[in-house]
Amino acid sequence: MKIAIGCDHNGYELKEAIKRHLLDTGAEVEDYGCYSPEETDYPDVAFNVAEEIRTGRLERGILICGTGIGMAIAASKVPGVRAALCHDTYSAERSRKSNNAQVLTMGAKVIGIETAKKVVDAWMNSEFEGGNSERKVNKITQREMEYLGGDRNEEADQSAGSCCG
Repeated sequence: MKIAIGCDHNGYELKEAIKRHLLDTGAEVEDYGCYSPEETDYPDVAFNVAEEIRTGRLERGILICGTGIGMAIAASKVPGVRAALCHDTYSAERSRKSNNAQVLTMGAKVIGIETAKKVVDAWMNSEFEGGNSERKVNKITQREMEYLGGDRNEEADQSAGSCCG
């Protein structure tokens, strides 16, 4: 699986540590920046990663800023993308199993490197379970499409995966 990873300047050091960790576990990682601790606007990075998820080019993404909040908000603005802010393994696992989140966000000022690695592992090793959760995720996706002014489009269907038909 190819994973996108991105950050703003606040998340640079944690992003680099997580990227190394993912590569060590055999994951294929595509880095969307930032590439130094120089100031970077998190929405730019979040939108780029989320767009890759929306189009189906990449299956999952990890975004890191100071708190993880801004990245989650920005990435979730892209139709068909569900981003989850997680700082513990249970939330990370549930974000995949129950919410089918394709993007994990974390805050470098909130979580340490070793805990972040465990959160990433829990998220990466979890898959959407469907069941009652599928109905709920479908409701969210349907409302999103209503707000966008129309029916679902093929790209949103592709990025949403099998849960949202």
